[in-house]
Amino acid sequence: MTPESLMQLAIEKCRTGIALGQTPFGCAIELNGQVIAASHNTVWQTIDITAHAEINALREACRQTQHPLLEGAIVATTCEPCPMCAAALHWARVEKVYFGATIADAGAAGFSELDLPAEKVIAAGGGSTILVPNLLRDECQALFAEWKQDEKRRHY
Repeated sequence: MTPESLMQLAIEKCRTGIALGQTPFGCAIELNGQVIAASHNTVWQTIDITAHAEINALREACRQTQHPLLEGAIVATTCEPCPMCAAALHWARVEKVYFGATIADAGAAGFSELDLPAEKVIAAGGGSTILVPNLLRDECQALFAEWKQDEKRRHY
């Protein structure tokens, strides 16, 4: 699977979440050529502030593999991982994380982001996870506008 097709899956999951009244974030994880998880943000649905798309996808992927470490996994996420998600991706030892929109884009859309780039979180942990920004960035940024179109969906 190409990084672009994995990101397309994350974008689809994000749109599913938006349709369900959730915030506009999606994530997909591939391991050994197979998609093992794809999820969207469910913070409002679950009343769980940690239920970000990446965390949900990591939980699903670990259940699928029956292991907490996902060495060799490739992740596509519609937005740069927040510090919590970046740390979890580091701890899971994923190989590579592609992201579209940035933390600054999320902040501009009204989210209370911590201005701590994922790259700094990974570096602080001494991890080997590779971050690849700007994959389908325009399409990922557009998800914020899609989400904002319907006032009743604007939880943040």
